[in-house]
Amino acid sequence: MKAAVVTDFGKPLEIQDLPVPEPGPGQVLVRMEASGLCHTDIHAAHGDWPVKPKPPFVPGHEGVGPVQAVGAGVSEDLLGKRVAIPWLGSSCGTCRYCVSGWETLCEAQVNSGYSVDGCYAEYAVAHAGAVVEVPEGVSSFDAAPLTCAGVTTYKAIKVAHVVPAERVAVFGVGGLGHLAVQYARLVGAFVTAVDLEPDKLGLAHRLGADQTVNARTHDPVEEIKKVGGADVAVVLAAAPKAFEQAFRSLNRGGRLVMVALPADNASIDVPIFESVLKGISVIGSIVGTRQDLAEVFALHAAGRTQVIAEPRRLADVNDSFDEVLGGRAEARLVFEF
Repeated sequence: MKAAVVTDFGKPLEIQDLPVPEPGPGQVLVRMEASGLCHTDIHAAHGDWPVKPKPPFVPGHEGVGPVQAVGAGVSEDLLGKRVAIPWLGSSCGTCRYCVSGWETLCEAQVNSGYSVDGCYAEYAVAHAGAVVEVPEGVSSFDAAPLTCAGVTTYKAIKVAHVVPAERVAVFGVGGLGHLAVQYARLVGAFVTAVDLEPDKLGLAHRLGADQTVNARTHDPVEEIKKVGGADVAVVLAAAPKAFEQAFRSLNRGGRLVMVALPADNASIDVPIFESVLKGISVIGSIVGTRQDLAEVFALHAAGRTQVIAEPRRLADVNDSFDEVLGGRAEARLVFEF
């Protein structure tokens, strides 16, 4: 099978011919139809984060396709079913996080395309208990970005406990941000979209954002304050400055939701006095659970969301990375097989 392989950090990925993997006990083999390109894949390939994957490895955690084979202990009923392989490759299933519906916080978790080979390949193995079935009303092409970009931003809106008529500021409109705008609107929020690129702000406007702010030409804090301030700020741009601006845009009782992961474990200053007196909450939001992803698929199947993405070939993986890093991708890129 063809696979895109990270051979060393910072080097171009290599398209290699690898054996089709066999599913072990508790695993399934998935024939890939579509696999989304997440910025996390680029961080993985560059070794940007404190906990690094070990080359060589195959990145990718937005893979979708039918189950071709099952390992020992897995029901054959899964054969032929179309499933998504998400970032959470597996969890222990017994810790207090797993049993309370927060398996994404499990300390024993395995991550697709990071600690185990992922979906930038014609076939991938995954734990049967971690995959999520894709309903008929959702194409594989759309399901791929929803598997990470969708469920991540959906969860961010969930943990912020947004209520109707609150203002949600989305910092960073792209693969994640264009979906965050939609999920915020679905729960009745007014939405401000902040980005550096006019085209992405135009996309946010088309998707229903009530206010757009070009952070290259205007101070987002001032512009958001003009419309009453933000009750929730969701940060999807991997730049510390965006986090600082988001914090300063908040009203009393506001919630800062941190989602993006800047390289080198960057930090921001959170003023204690101001945070206490204004009742500010700072929330770290990781990807959603299997249940969250099932809800994301259900909303999309019902026509409540749009996925903005462009198809690419796996052979063009390095050019696609450059597109994302250069800000030239309107939203998500999806490898089709």
